[in-house]
Amino acid sequence: MIQIVLVEPEIPQNTGNIARTCAATGARLHLVGPLGFKIDDAKLKRAGLDYWYLLDITYYDNLDDFFAKNKGEFYFASTKAKHIYSDVTYPDGAYLFFGKETKGLPEALLAENYDRAIRIPMIDEARSLNLSNSVAIVVYEALRQQGFPNMLTEGHLTQF
Repeated sequence: MIQIVLVEPEIPQNTGNIARTCAATGARLHLVGPLGFKIDDAKLKRAGLDYWYLLDITYYDNLDDFFAKNKGEFYFASTKAKHIYSDVTYPDGAYLFFGKETKGLPEALLAENYDRAIRIPMIDEARSLNLSNSVAIVVYEALRQQGFPNMLTEGHLTQF
């Protein structure tokens, strides 16, 4: 199972979209506070639509709380990273960290883990991608590498 870690997310719609991605892929969602919204925010729920019952979600007060309760292989998404996300091999259970929309992950955290920092390539003039898009890109790469475990990989026409 892929582990998605959002550190201090600020926009409820992004978190709702990420929650929907987690629900659809079987990924576990970790929300590290402080959050920029209330978890009962209508925008958060609307973005996640009716998938909340499929979601495995855990809340933490801060990064210290998270690291005290979790161990594993950690990868840190950032525009400041030197490794391309698709060049990394993600093990089952990998934790994929994403920072808040306005500032990303704390630089001290990146500095301590720079060898596990990953980036999504983009043109130099682009500041960043939307957080929920970034999560989807990296999650699906990790799942592709693992052969999309426990996921439907074939659809069926309904009218023919």
